[in-house]
Amino acid sequence: MNDLPNSIPAAVADALCYLNGEYTPLREARVSVLDRGFLFGDGLYEVVPVYGRRLFRFDEHLARLERSCAKVRITNPHDAPQWLERMRRLIAAQYEASGATDQLIYLQITRGVAVRDHVMPKDLPPTVFMMASVMKPPTAEQRHAGVACITARDFRWERGDIKSISLLGNVMARQLSADHGAEETVMLRDGFLTEAAACNVWMVKDGALIGPPKSEHVLEGVRFELLRELCEDEGIAYSLRPISEGELLAADELLLSSATKEILPVTRLDGEPVGHGALGGKPGPVYARLYEAYQRAKASQSI
Repeated sequence: MNDLPNSIPAAVADALCYLNGEYTPLREARVSVLDRGFLFGDGLYEVVPVYGRRLFRFDEHLARLERSCAKVRITNPHDAPQWLERMRRLIAAQYEASGATDQLIYLQITRGVAVRDHVMPKDLPPTVFMMASVMKPPTAEQRHAGVACITARDFRWERGDIKSISLLGNVMARQLSADHGAEETVMLRDGFLTEAAACNVWMVKDGALIGPPKSEHVLEGVRFELLRELCEDEGIAYSLRPISEGELLAADELLLSSATKEILPVTRLDGEPVGHGALGGKPGPVYARLYEAYQRAKASQSI
């Protein structure tokens, strides 16, 4: 039986996934229509990069999952060794099927299955789903030339600090950039930078890397701490503080960071080049140093 549409490639449909204690091909996985993730978007997720069949900053991703679980009152169903064992089995299966050594682990926890009611039921067994997919990193051309982004008002809900599966606002924001042929939508709330639809956003000014402060409007990406560490290693000043729209538009460099993009230079914003003088519209020197440092971290911080 195959209920997946023809638009799903066979290699994806046949990939092994994990669902509530069982491993099964993705095409055979089933979730109840009364699952609160389906009805309400009542759940959480994480995306963990895999390099050379090893999980990158596994502990940090698990710590963020724990923070999100606590904020929405879902009990984390597995401890670290259990998550690790399950992820490694999926990585091995994806490698056997595709030969891909660089992958992404997607995991999702919903509150579980219950009669539809907005109030959170107590003591439900959570629904747990995981899959491994082939990583699709930015292209060499994107790294060489940088990418274009647009700005928009941050119209999403107030709890961006929770890595929720309720992503309609992010989907709408990302579609704005797709409609303009851009890579991402950089969002502003009350005149200050928050983040992009699916990335954190960083500004470089006078050689220093600056990001927005941690708040309920910004998801604390795992790369927050990683970039702080890389800046320390490279002797680059690092700070988190409010960034106004004017500062954003006048930045020397702009960077995106995420599990899939790692760090990526933004060279055009709202159709205008980022940066000044000869470097305007080109990836800058701080990006180049951090990108190389990031590649070294991948080798030393994966398990």
